[in-house]
Amino acid sequence: MLRVCHKIDSQIIAIFKILKVLEETQVAVITISPDQITKKKRKGPKGHAVDLKALEEVQALLADESRQRDLLIEHLHKIQDQYQHISSKHLVALAHEMKLSPAEVYEVASFYHHFDVTKEGQTAPPALTVRVCESLSCAMNGSDELITALENGLNKDEVRVQKVPCVGRCQHAPVAVVGQNPIDEATAETVITAVDKKEITASVTDYISHDNYLADSGYKTLEGVLDGSIETESVIKKMEDSGLRGLGGAGFPAGRKWRIVSSFEGPRLMAVNIDEGEPGTFKDRHYLESDPHRFLEGMMIAALCVDCDEVYIYLRDEYAGCREILTQEIANLENSDLAKQHKLPPMHLRRGAGAYICGEESAMVESIEGKRGMPRLRPPFLAEVGLFGRPTLEHNMESVYWVRDIVEKGPEWFTSFGRHERKGLRSFSISGRVNKPGVHLAPAGTTMRELIEEFCGGMQAGHEFYGYFPGGASGGILPESMADIPMDFDTLNEHGCFIGSAAVVVFSKNDSVKELAINAMKFFEEESCGQCTPCRVGTAKAATLMEEDSWDTDLLEELSSVMVDASICGLGQAAPNPLRCAIKYFPEEIK
Repeated sequence: MLRVCHKIDSQIIAIFKILKVLEETQVAVITISPDQITKKKRKGPKGHAVDLKALEEVQALLADESRQRDLLIEHLHKIQDQYQHISSKHLVALAHEMKLSPAEVYEVASFYHHFDVTKEGQTAPPALTVRVCESLSCAMNGSDELITALENGLNKDEVRVQKVPCVGRCQHAPVAVVGQNPIDEATAETVITAVDKKEITASVTDYISHDNYLADSGYKTLEGVLDGSIETESVIKKMEDSGLRGLGGAGFPAGRKWRIVSSFEGPRLMAVNIDEGEPGTFKDRHYLESDPHRFLEGMMIAALCVDCDEVYIYLRDEYAGCREILTQEIANLENSDLAKQHKLPPMHLRRGAGAYICGEESAMVESIEGKRGMPRLRPPFLAEVGLFGRPTLEHNMESVYWVRDIVEKGPEWFTSFGRHERKGLRSFSISGRVNKPGVHLAPAGTTMRELIEEFCGGMQAGHEFYGYFPGGASGGILPESMADIPMDFDTLNEHGCFIGSAAVVVFSKNDSVKELAINAMKFFEEESCGQCTPCRVGTAKAATLMEEDSWDTDLLEELSSVMVDASICGLGQAAPNPLRCAIKYFPEEIK
């Protein structure tokens, strides 16, 4: 202890001696500014320099709109729409305007298929892009030949032809999209004509307008919830009794979800997923293009029953016509007498950017927040920690579409439908080799054979029923011999399949199951977000192995097991379903 004190005293004495010397020699302390340092001077600011012209252009596009972080994707769309690409100068200018790092903006922009990011010195893509769907139904109807014809028939310097995943119009296969104008049952001639005439905007379908909806007792139920004449508890109870399950694919009971989200302390939010990217699915688009206010009323009822402060609607970018409809009709609802008399939760329409993964609920939430659409690890679930960290009621569009009918007609009305011991209604998106493809509303539990014969007008001439995808690309594949299984939630699980969003693709003996399974796997490879290795590497490896003349079934099964067990979300977990089904049910094609 004494030695320590002595040491400290010695140090203090030494400091005083140094100070005494400095005082006697009158040493001045000189402050030197950074500009006076004789090091090599930086010619410009640290990081990316902001181009003033690009900044002015970005500011003009954004005008007086908010620069908040979650609007990043919306603002990227403005640049893409205006210039048909996003240059490095515009990207840096947008980052500066939103007070974000250029790296942060770049990683978001480069994640989504519909943003064309060009680096400094890189040639921008042509002013017009023609996207041709190459997914299941379109592939069966000659999309490859269409792509080749367009590549040979269009000026490559003026028009870019892209192969793209499903665009949500499977009943009209093959489909090409000129700019934002979808060309149904496309031929090289019809597409080239649209290009020549510069027909690049989506048309708007005839639909039930706000006034017509009101004339048919529209919004009366919502008004009852708003003024208290209809108790929210009674609405939730009706939803529970109806047995309505989530119609986006997961099948979670809707009423129970409302109850769970309500149990968490607010403020709460609501998010509606209309990304609908599963190959073979187009039911949400069908309902939006015909009766959008039935959806909006159901959505508002759900938001009020769960006490959600705001509602976010996430719409896939390919649905440009639907976007115009929703923009107009949301404005009509917000300016209506009902909205003037009662406070409605604010509605925000957000635009996707071409990413199948955003059909997964947590990836959608990330995208709404202006980030890359990458699934979250759970728990916690969205019901507790969702959008912006708040408890969130997440629904598929069709799930809330039926709310008005269930509340007005009673849960017994909904459960009165059904076949083969199943209850409820299902909207089947049916495409492929049938005479009447489209959205067919049928009783839950209807079999595939019944759907073909009663709703689809039978098989096309020259085509014999061979098999079907019951739930889109991820739902697996079943042979004709298993066409009498009731089509509903849980009924297909034991066969390695699921109904999902009821996206049914029918194929014939003229088609190759092997080629269809490869098509599905390549889709998953393209659409993997890349976050987890089992999905990112597994889908790519599986696609390569499946293109071999003879499949190594043991190796493919081992790979499938790893993907199912270790992938973060449903994309990687469900991707092996078509592969496994092809091996199990169509062994004669796998040699």
